[in-house]
Amino acid sequence: MLLGAHESISGGLHNALRSGKGDGCECVQLFTKNASQWKARPLAKEDAVLFAEARGETGIDVAAAHDSYLINLGAPDEASWNKSKEAFLEEMRRAEFVGLQFLIFHPGAHKGSGEREGIERIASAIAGFLGETKGDRLVLLLETTAGQGSYLGYRFEHLADVIGQAGGGGRLGVCYDTCHTFAAGYDIRTSEGWDDVLEDFDSIVGLERLRAFHLNDSKGALGSKLDRHEQIGKGAIGLEAFRCLVNNPAFKETPGFLETPPLPNGEDSFKKNLKLLKSLREKR
Repeated sequence: MLLGAHESISGGLHNALRSGKGDGCECVQLFTKNASQWKARPLAKEDAVLFAEARGETGIDVAAAHDSYLINLGAPDEASWNKSKEAFLEEMRRAEFVGLQFLIFHPGAHKGSGEREGIERIASAIAGFLGETKGDRLVLLLETTAGQGSYLGYRFEHLADVIGQAGGGGRLGVCYDTCHTFAAGYDIRTSEGWDDVLEDFDSIVGLERLRAFHLNDSKGALGSKLDRHEQIGKGAIGLEAFRCLVNNPAFKETPGFLETPPLPNGEDSFKKNLKLLKSLREKR
C-alpha cells in the first residue's frame, strides 16, 4: 500500500506535496480550495505548473482531492441540490486541471426524503457529471460513511446502487474509510474480519472498485455510528487491523491517506502515524 496523508495547501496546492514529503508520504490527499466555503479563486496555469514541478521534485505521483464539506448530492431541496451539483462539478474541474487521479467525496444525506430517493439523486447527479466531463481521466471515489444522521454510504449496498444507477464505468470507485466502516458495523479488527468484509465488498460492489483508503482508527465502538477519528492503534479498531491492511498484496499499489487528528502534545500526527504504519510492513 502507498501510505500518505491529507496535507495542507497553505501557500498553494503544490505545498501539499512538499508537506507530504516532509511527513514521509508516498501519496497525498488535499483540498483544492477552502472546504468550508462555496466559492474559490479560479486556478491559474501557474498552479498546475507548480504542482507538476513539486510532483517531480518530491517523487509523489499519486494525489487525490477531497471535496467540500458543504456539498450534498443527496439533498431533496432543488435549490440545495443544484448548488451542490454546481460546486461539485467545479471540484472536478479543479482536480482535473492540476492532474489529480482521484476526487473523494461523501455520497450525501437524504435529509428525511428516504434512502431510496437519496441514492437516486446522488446517482443522477454523478451520471450528469460524467456526461459533462467525457474525456477527463479523473476518477470519482464514493467514501464509506459511519451512518450518522441521514448520511448515505454506510452500507456497501448504497455504494453499489449509486454506482450502478450512475452507469458504472471505470471512472467510479470507492474510498474505504476504516473508521467510518467500523463505526457502521464492519468488523476489521482481525485478519479473519478483513477477509469477511472484503468478501462482502467484492460480492456487492466489486473489489476492483476499491481504489483508495482513509486510514483512521476509531474513537467509537463497532457499530456506534460515531464519526470520530483516532490515532492508529489507539482506538477501538487496534493495530492488528492496520497490519493486515498494509500487507495485503491486493492493495500493493492502492493509496491510503491518514486523516488522524492533531496530537495534544504538538507532535506531528501524520509523521508519527506514517512511521508506525511503515513499521508494520512485512519484508517479502
